[in-house]
Amino acid sequence: MPQNNTLKGNHANSELTGEEWPQSKASKTISQDLASLQWRPGPLGRAISSGSLLGTKAFHDDHAELDTKPGTRVYHRRWLMLFLFSSVSASNAFMWLQYDVISNIFMNFYNIGSLAIDWLSMIYLLTYIPLILPVLWLLDNRGIRDVVLVGSAFNCIGAWIKIGSASPNMFPVTFFGQCVCSVATVFVLGFPSYLASVWFGEDEVSTACSIGVLGNQNISGNSRG
Repeated sequence: MPQNNTLKGNHANSELTGEEWPQSKASKTISQDLASLQWRPGPLGRAISSGSLLGTKAFHDDHAELDTKPGTRVYHRRWLMLFLFSSVSASNAFMWLQYDVISNIFMNFYNIGSLAIDWLSMIYLLTYIPLILPVLWLLDNRGIRDVVLVGSAFNCIGAWIKIGSASPNMFPVTFFGQCVCSVATVFVLGFPSYLASVWFGEDEVSTACSIGVLGNQNISGNSRG
């Protein structure tokens, strides 16, 4: 009897058509794969299969790679750069209000009126308006290094021109030197925030920006006082 059942089963399998045999083999393979999955309780009491664990791990790994952002690389010389920038800004602020502080002496020295002395400081404000857009374009295309170097050069040249105009009949030369220094203001006055964002990390931007602004504003406030 067992032999007949075995033969009958073998005979039944042999009667499968060419289309039914691959389907039967595929069903058997799927059944074996489902049976091989080992289910075990998850952290919240729910059943998690090994396949689900692999998928979850891959999902978290992908998101970890997406969420990982490279940090800003900072250098120790960033504080030196900030000090140099603040020094240039402070020097330019000296040039701005040096005539207003002792205006009566310069009025007697050059034999001019108070309006001429006022124009020596107001020229800084007038120069800033037409030149700020070209300087911003230069900043985007050349970088902060070239912008600060050009501003420092204008500041130095203007200072030497004013030194050479220390004569009672050379007030026009003094005014020209003051105009050159006013051009330097456009290159250094508005860039502490840009310097802080380029050279410093996220937790140091506000501090660096405050120090950069302090170089100009502190000198200006003391000069007016």
